[in-house]
Amino acid sequence: MKSKTKLTIHGKEEGTRIASRDLEEKIQKAIAKGYRQIEVDALGQHGIGGRLHGAGDEKVTVRITGTCGQRTGSMGFPNTTIEIMGAASDDIGWLNAGAEIIVHGNASNGAANAMAQGRISVGGNLGARGMTMTKENPRFEPPELWVLGSTGDYFGEFMAGGTAVVCGCQPQNEENVLGYRPLVGMVGGRVFFRGPIKGYSQGDARMAPITDEDWEWLSANLKSFLTRIGRDEVTTKLARREDWQLLVARSPQDKMGRSIRSMDSFRREVWDRELGEGGLIGDLTDLDMSHIPVITTGDLRRFVPVWENQKYVAPCQGACPSGIPVQERWGLVRNGLVDEAVELALHYTPFPATVCGYLCPNPCMAACTKQSAFMPSIDIKQLGKASILAKVPQVPEVSGRKVAVIGGGPAGISVAWQLRMGGHDPVVFDTAPTLGGKIAAVIPESRIPKEVLDAELSRISEILPQVHLQQPLTAVELDRMKGDHDFIVIAAGAQKPRMLDIPGKERLITGNVFLADAKSGVAKPGKRVVIIGAGNSACDAATEAVRCGAEEVTLIDIQAPAAFGEEKDAAEKAGAQFKWPCFTREITGNGVLLDDGELLGADTVILSIGDMADPDFLPRSVAIAPNGYVSVDENGQTTDPSIFAIGDITGLGLITDAIGGGRRTAETIDAISKGKRPAGRDPRKVIAKERMNLAYFDPRLSVYEDIQKCGSECSSCGSCRDCGICATLCPKEAIERRETGNPTSPFEYVVKTDRCIGCGFCADACPCGVWTLITNTPMG
Repeated sequence: MKSKTKLTIHGKEEGTRIASRDLEEKIQKAIAKGYRQIEVDALGQHGIGGRLHGAGDEKVTVRITGTCGQRTGSMGFPNTTIEIMGAASDDIGWLNAGAEIIVHGNASNGAANAMAQGRISVGGNLGARGMTMTKENPRFEPPELWVLGSTGDYFGEFMAGGTAVVCGCQPQNEENVLGYRPLVGMVGGRVFFRGPIKGYSQGDARMAPITDEDWEWLSANLKSFLTRIGRDEVTTKLARREDWQLLVARSPQDKMGRSIRSMDSFRREVWDRELGEGGLIGDLTDLDMSHIPVITTGDLRRFVPVWENQKYVAPCQGACPSGIPVQERWGLVRNGLVDEAVELALHYTPFPATVCGYLCPNPCMAACTKQSAFMPSIDIKQLGKASILAKVPQVPEVSGRKVAVIGGGPAGISVAWQLRMGGHDPVVFDTAPTLGGKIAAVIPESRIPKEVLDAELSRISEILPQVHLQQPLTAVELDRMKGDHDFIVIAAGAQKPRMLDIPGKERLITGNVFLADAKSGVAKPGKRVVIIGAGNSACDAATEAVRCGAEEVTLIDIQAPAAFGEEKDAAEKAGAQFKWPCFTREITGNGVLLDDGELLGADTVILSIGDMADPDFLPRSVAIAPNGYVSVDENGQTTDPSIFAIGDITGLGLITDAIGGGRRTAETIDAISKGKRPAGRDPRKVIAKERMNLAYFDPRLSVYEDIQKCGSECSSCGSCRDCGICATLCPKEAIERRETGNPTSPFEYVVKTDRCIGCGFCADACPCGVWTLITNTPMG
């Protein structure tokens, strides 16, 4: 991105101070737009200049005028330079990870607290507890703190790395340029100072000579420091080597002060010498009584890490009624295999674009682990819409059984699709003039674009050439059909509308009839429409009524509206009103008369309170449950072993429920045809969300730009991303990646038992949750 010119951001708008979070968002947005020189007229806001990773490797300069608040430059990045034109508040450079911070005035307490990289230059004095708990990574340059004046109390407390230089040009205390009790708990790093010092923690630090190499480093960098803070005139004053002293941390050996007998020595020279080899029970056991180290490996570990790749189902896949391995698709996207991700969906659904991209309420997104950390769910709709480009899959030669599928809606198409993919010969029968069921007949084009549905139906037709439309069947015909086919699958849906037994019911138009009329362009609802029912189908009717000319649409129900999601939002956006509780007494020529006497005026009254199954055409060998639906087992098999039933005729559900039922039934028929036992549902449990570590993902994202961003932000719950974080973090290098030669599982991570200490770093750090720590088997 080409850098833009300097931008000024003000800490006050219209006379009111803006919040620190809002100011940070303004800075982040400016970085995203390409600004690399930013001036901030601050008014006490906190954290200015931190976490500016959006610029990548490009340099960013933040110049702060006014008054900056606490933690300026906290968690700063190596690409950032922050220049504070006045004084700095508490905790400047807190957790600094590489930023250059320049303060022209004094700095308050906690400067450079827990800093790991970067450099802080202070042109005045420093408050208490500066340079505390600093860290040092040998792979990077150590952190540095430069102070022109003196420091406050407890300077360098628990300092674990880095270099501090205190020039003492503006001492706060003539007797103690480093303040009271400096370097308490110091375990690493060094401190150059100039001027008097009253004392320091001699148990933690010691004076050390300044070598020629030390002086060469100090004198060269001192000039750069003075130039940064604009004080070149004191260079000569600070250039005398004999004025400088150096404090360094004591080594553990220094702190011990005396030799301590090891446990191994005590066992050999005292214990065994007095009691004999093996000690008190040496004559009772031959167990290995040799010295056990404090940190053990192998069989003596308390805990054992186990790589449980794909042992559990991801929450998204577990919530998908169609069983689509959502995380696997995002893994393919992440690896640049978008075409493969699109085509993978065709193994689970014939409607990857129509349903996943438009019609499904996406229970996978509702189950997404990212929501547990208040981050947006990975947007499967983007990948669903991209699936319109999926090519017609290759299918095997027809060599399997012949199966009749009664119904050409989502359930029937799904089972026929899966059967054909398995080499069987399905024949689809439907009473409608076109394939697609309610998707094609009644769902408005505002929810599913015509060109998308047409494209998917065209792809389906290439796979399923044997389709007989406008073919109503009777029980006798269906019974006769059993002799011509090995199996029959009933996927006739729920076509019979529920009715109200009230006066004037003949004036009603059912929701499906109205939606079909609206889709074909013949609906004329008038100006006022009342819809009895407030579910999602009723909301579709409301939206279509407005599109067809209605000016006033009211949805009534005896309870709170059951509608949700896009359908309800669309109805409300169209101006539809919801009214409840309402009990209908009569339908009159003027509208709907309620039990309380209120008349809701209407030119058209639409009834949309759900549909029922109509199993009258089924043979007597198929049992019907008391609720009117066909009785089936978990694989869709009815009481007639050769007849299966799926979709709404077995109970109302989502479109994706019908598609998933079709796939499971096809798998069952395939297994029976091959003399095998049906596999049933995936026996794996859904992985616990607590196992995933979401610290690697951006918590500030509110939307995902494209499918590539979705892929990179997916935590791949339960399936190893092959990121190598576990192997990188292992302190004993006990985790090894190995190639397996298996195309379905090309790699594995293996624990070397002779090196592993069971610390659990791998399990704690894994973004996918594939590592777990189990208690080691007790030794017998």
